Amino acid sequence: MKEKAVIDRFEGDFAVLLFDEGENQLVVPRKSLPRRAKEGTWLKVDMEGTLVKSAVIDEEETARAKQRIAEKLEKLRRGDH
Repeated sequence: MKEKAVIDRFEGDFAVLLFDEGENQLVVPRKSLPRRAKEGTWLKVDMEGTLVKSAVIDEEETARAKQRIAEKLEKLRRGDH
């Protein structure tokens, strides 16, 4: 089943993926993810139970998330609420 997940953090040779807006998390081997993946990268993950069959970077979702964060930071800098 394909799901969207974001890489929350790396812990040694493992990555912590967040699903369902952070409600669920899964620790997977770092080697099961694309080489360019880093913290904050969104992925399209094909799961089989708790195993990652494949994962590809979701470029569009990653870009949208970066844009949302940049906009929020800009509002904070300006003092907007």
